[in-house]
Amino acid sequence: MRIMLTNDDGIFAPGLEAMEREFTPLGDVQTCAPTTEQSGVGHSITYLTPLTYKEVFRENDRRAFAVDGSPADCVKLGISELCEHRPDVVISGINSGLNAGINVLYSGTVAAAIEAAFFGVTSFAVSLEYDPHADFHRAAEIAREIVMKIVARDEAKAGLFNINIPTAATRQPAEVRVVPMGIGHYGSQYIKRQDPNNRDYYWATVDPPPAPTDHNTDLNALAEGFVTVSPLKFDLTRQELLSPMKAWEL
Repeated sequence: MRIMLTNDDGIFAPGLEAMEREFTPLGDVQTCAPTTEQSGVGHSITYLTPLTYKEVFRENDRRAFAVDGSPADCVKLGISELCEHRPDVVISGINSGLNAGINVLYSGTVAAAIEAAFFGVTSFAVSLEYDPHADFHRAAEIAREIVMKIVARDEAKAGLFNINIPTAATRQPAEVRVVPMGIGHYGSQYIKRQDPNNRDYYWATVDPPPAPTDHNTDLNALAEGFVTVSPLKFDLTRQELLSPMKAWEL
């Protein structure tokens, strides 16, 4: 199996290193990741300036590519130009911090997986709840088990899957729940301050997700300590409105 690894935390992030160690024995692993952290950049791409890269050598002189661009850039350039072979699977992560709920829309980690899905490649975004002492190696083991079970299914081919792992799951066995992403709105608070020149500025806060409800979503399942898997799609069309809108005489 040909596997391409990427992330949004940068080429030297511990989560990416853990995934390389875990997946290298399973096939031909190629890594193409941002030179620096690109958290929260969403699906941005570089097209107004040159996209540069450099080779980075890992264990056993295995090559990786550090790209001066976004996670989506890494996948586009990796599949189109840098990787020796077209990957069968692209895995983005492990991100330091969950990418659940509406964070999916902002996440560079998820955007990289979406970009791979554009190419028709089965793709995964993997995120671990933030902890200063995060066990990325255990999280990589959990991710490997889930990824290998999914890719074994014919119906998963060219699919897009978002995996989130709570810290508790790295310390004791945890059940995996297949759930939809939560769409509750949060993260809109700012702190207003002044710089030394008395100019106002705003600093976004890291608001917690909304309190769990009775709804079955990734946010609720994670709050209960479950590992979550959400099958996603990137077609934003509201299919149910296409036919009715034809009668609107626009």
